[in-house]
Amino acid sequence: MQTLPSAFVSNFLGNSPTWYKWSIIGFLIVNPILFYGVDPFLAGWVLILEFIFTLAMALKCYPLQPGGLLAIEAIVIGMTSAEAVYEETLHNFPVILLLMFMVAGIYFLKDMLLFVFTKILLGVRSKKLLSLLFCGMAAFLSAFLDALTVTAVVIAVAHGFYSIYHRVASGKNYDTSHDQSDDEQVNDHHREDLLQFRAFLRSLMMHAAVGTALGGVMTLVGEPQNLLIAQEAGWEFLEFFQRMLPVTLPVLLVGLTTCFLLEVTRKFSYGTELPDAVRKILEDYDAHETAKRTPSNRAALIVQALTAVFLVLALGFHVAEVGIIGLTVIVLATAFTGITSEHQLGHAFEEALPFTSLLVVFFSIVSVIHTQHLFNPIIDAVLALDASIQAPVFYLANGVLSMISDNVFVATVYISEIKSSLLAGDITREQFDLLAVAINTGTNIPSVATPNGQAAFLFLLTSAVAPLLRLSYGRMVWMALPYTLTMSVTGLLAVIYLL
Repeated sequence: MQTLPSAFVSNFLGNSPTWYKWSIIGFLIVNPILFYGVDPFLAGWVLILEFIFTLAMALKCYPLQPGGLLAIEAIVIGMTSAEAVYEETLHNFPVILLLMFMVAGIYFLKDMLLFVFTKILLGVRSKKLLSLLFCGMAAFLSAFLDALTVTAVVIAVAHGFYSIYHRVASGKNYDTSHDQSDDEQVNDHHREDLLQFRAFLRSLMMHAAVGTALGGVMTLVGEPQNLLIAQEAGWEFLEFFQRMLPVTLPVLLVGLTTCFLLEVTRKFSYGTELPDAVRKILEDYDAHETAKRTPSNRAALIVQALTAVFLVLALGFHVAEVGIIGLTVIVLATAFTGITSEHQLGHAFEEALPFTSLLVVFFSIVSVIHTQHLFNPIIDAVLALDASIQAPVFYLANGVLSMISDNVFVATVYISEIKSSLLAGDITREQFDLLAVAINTGTNIPSVATPNGQAAFLFLLTSAVAPLLRLSYGRMVWMALPYTLTMSVTGLLAVIYLL
């Protein structure tokens, strides 16, 4: 029988491994000892490493809880103050609005986006062209929407098609309840096709995920840190796009070329074709769904498409803050499609709010960095270098850190520090602009190396479709490796020679 003390231990961080729970407890014990008994500067750096650890172990436990405990303790013991955290959060309020409203707004455009991706998947028979289209479409949509939402759409497409095929391959109808994780039900003559279909979908998922990074780096709405950097630099949508273009355009071209070559060479687990038997089942299902589509459904798709056009134009002409545009999208996409209840609206915010909460915890750690002046020695050392190599060094530093932690956190820290240097007169406005570009591209491009660095990659890894497709952490790192190498090197060369 479970005792009350053992229940407290069991409830702490839920199903996380025991070693992970004890690690967090150890962090919470050692931090005040270091802060009061050794050196506040050292204690601050240990806190940063502990927080990066929670980001790297996101699959063991979502970082909000362990990272939040570390942030609360930092405030309690005096590493920073609640007022400083509030000021940091208030300063970055546009980013919070982006996550709250833009991600929720795109939720109401999902049917139209799903419709488009479905037609692409079934309409294009060449796997090479299909991969380029998935990568290119994901890049285009991520430039105007956000990478998390685009990834969610691609996941929904893959999950839907996998479920349909698995159900039919198990001898059931489209609408029959079915456990898609149980391969024992699959008929023997479908088993080889199932393995090939998994490999086919895995490669498309990775191409699309990389596409979200290629497009997400280009505009201020593609990734959360982009808006934060634009906010600090005073750049609007078009200026941000133009300043990033010398780096992002070569990286885009190299990324798409890499996509094509991977399909041609069939290396790194790419190149698997869609089996004809699977295609026939999916086409039959699409015809079945098309026949069921009512005039009301078609009208909703038209409204969503028009709303998407409004979104692109509103962002391009910067008619309002990005978050306010997102709220406008919510109103337009629901008022004209019959979505009127609070319950229907609530689902749209489920994807965005956990990450929004985590972002505020980021800002708490950033507040510690500012209060304890933790990055001053690093920033001073880099700024003491010759001006011609400062941007490449920032690109590399941000890239390496983003591979092992989270690119939003890394960008938040570095852009804040160079903004402080600008205001103090330590760097010129021209230097600041170059470093801001290096920080944005550095945190967005090399971070495709691991699921830790990109929120969209982590979202894919933790999705319901990942175990169905056998898409593990190690497999994602392996399949991302050629993209990491070609895109990161191209980005570095562009920062050196084209900025």
